[in-house]
Amino acid sequence: MPIAKQAARTNWPIIWVILLAFLLRLFGITNPVLDWHAFRQADTASVTREFVKHGINLLVPTYHDHSNIQTGKDNLLGYRLVEFPIINGLVAKLVLTWPRLDLVMTSRLVSVFLSLIAILALYYLIREISGDRLAFWSALTMAVLPYSVYYSRVVLPEPGLLAASLLSLWGLVKYLKAPNWRWWLLTWFGLCLAFLLKPFVVFLAPVYLVLIWQSRGLKSFWSWDLVLLAITSVLPFLAWRNWLAGFPTGIPASDWLFNGNGIRFRPAWFRWLFWERITKLIWGGLGLSFAVANLANLPELKTKTWWRQDWLVYAAWWLGIISYFSVMATGNVQHDYYQVMAIPILSLTLARGILITADALVKRWSTLASNSISAIILLTCALISWTQIKGYYQINHWEYVEAGAIVNQLTRPNAQVIAPAFGDTMFLFQTNRTGWPIGFEIDDKIAKGATNYITTSYDDEARMLEKRFVTQAKTAKYLLLDLTAPLATGSSNLIETN
Repeated sequence: MPIAKQAARTNWPIIWVILLAFLLRLFGITNPVLDWHAFRQADTASVTREFVKHGINLLVPTYHDHSNIQTGKDNLLGYRLVEFPIINGLVAKLVLTWPRLDLVMTSRLVSVFLSLIAILALYYLIREISGDRLAFWSALTMAVLPYSVYYSRVVLPEPGLLAASLLSLWGLVKYLKAPNWRWWLLTWFGLCLAFLLKPFVVFLAPVYLVLIWQSRGLKSFWSWDLVLLAITSVLPFLAWRNWLAGFPTGIPASDWLFNGNGIRFRPAWFRWLFWERITKLIWGGLGLSFAVANLANLPELKTKTWWRQDWLVYAAWWLGIISYFSVMATGNVQHDYYQVMAIPILSLTLARGILITADALVKRWSTLASNSISAIILLTCALISWTQIKGYYQINHWEYVEAGAIVNQLTRPNAQVIAPAFGDTMFLFQTNRTGWPIGFEIDDKIAKGATNYITTSYDDEARMLEKRFVTQAKTAKYLLLDLTAPLATGSSNLIETN
């Protein structure tokens, strides 16, 4: 059989995994940015929208929130200096090129595409380290776990982080086995991009170090190609951090992420991260038993080449992730999307444990029987996990979409809107305008440029403002006021929309 056809046949398993992963990620792809963690998604998507409206400037990204909630300072120019907005720029370029594309759905599809790259990179990485079988099951696990599926179609930088970091690790393994500048450049590019998206990639350092140690030995840490890789891959991130320091109003407070509430290593830290998140949410409860099965396949420490065994790479990966959980303690406990960075090692660990268990159950049977049992176990874990994840897709505030549409219809494109949602920007995002996601101190906001007020809660503030300003639209679901048109004292306000 010709080599080309033979290679094509060996790629079919991962092709089917990628196809399955893609289909699963289409669920809820048309959702507005009102599902789980809509706050962070709305902020990310608004950077893209401002690029579409005002031109792509990767060095000075802006977004919709002008309040002081995230930075402690009024942000009237809407600066948003967090991750380097290369993904936002890409999506904006697509929307500008094909104006009929929906910005939110395009953003989600780009995240899906990046997640498929991450699954492919994990497959080829594990194949280099542990062979085809574990590579296939690790990729399949990452493809079907509901937590992984949901966070593969969100408008967040995390899918890009996974794709970049896994490409970098795969490139490093290939380069160490057969030095070639193409693999060095892939490693460098992936690491550069990962740092720019989320500096948390630094916690994968133990994996890089063990891979280098296993391939070249301890002395190789100082070889010029690897030193060059380490130094130059972090330089773009350092330059970005230095640049964004000049925009203090656009840098959200982040010190609290480390241990702002003192939860690190307390019982609640262990419970939330290792039980509520990893065991129940991601692994579906039953997965813990199979993950623990990894311990049944103990490393052979008595051999002279113990340090070259694959378990050491995975142990280093766990070391890096647990260090990440420990350092970013409060961030990881308060936001479950912080665990996205752990998806590859969690998928690999569960897959490895399932294979060990299945092989032990059918050690006298065929590989087909073992794979069948593995599939049943993985499907069971995924279905149980789905009971935890399915609520993430739910939209609880469809009235925000309707109210946002009337704002977009009746106000000027450059209007600045107050859209109270207790500081949550998901309502503000639906208006397609910049402004404030919280009420109170209305006169101060008017002085700072607020032109309209939209609310879905007819509360005391709304009733008071209704007596002061012209009503542009009013229904049982929302009230829209023109803050630039005060009512004359004693006049009545009868404008109403059915």
